[in-house]
Amino acid sequence: MSVNDIILMISIILMLAFAIYDEFLIHYFKGKTLLTIKLKRKHRIDVSIFIVLILIIIYNNITSNGELLTTYLLSFIILMGIYFGYIRSPKLFFKETGFYYANRFFNYEKIKAMNLSEDGILMIDLEINKIYISVKELDDLDNIYQFFLNKK
Repeated sequence: MSVNDIILMISIILMLAFAIYDEFLIHYFKGKTLLTIKLKRKHRIDVSIFIVLILIIIYNNITSNGELLTTYLLSFIILMGIYFGYIRSPKLFFKETGFYYANRFFNYEKIKAMNLSEDGILMIDLEINKIYISVKELDDLDNIYQFFLNKK
């Protein structure tokens, strides 16, 4: 087993750990999930480029009679890339004291202002930075609005 195979295995373990955290465990942190909103997917072209590059590496490994384990590990990396880029949908989780966006928790007290653009992008101004939330369906913006009205 080469160093590359070990690095690929560590990467796969980290990807699986993140997928389990993102899909199952995040619901149990910071209290009960009160509202879940699906967001638009971003960076699909980046995932496609990543998959093509890994396919090139697999082709190079096969033509140079590389290890079969490396080919399998790279294939599993492609499957994880497909999951993260095309199957998994990013979500916004509203909890009792704050919300999770991009796997980061933000307290409600840190919100300074909220604005809605004409094209349906919600901008939340925090103390340090601004978050731009692009929801999958425009009706979810009304759900977020109703959630904040009921929260106060």
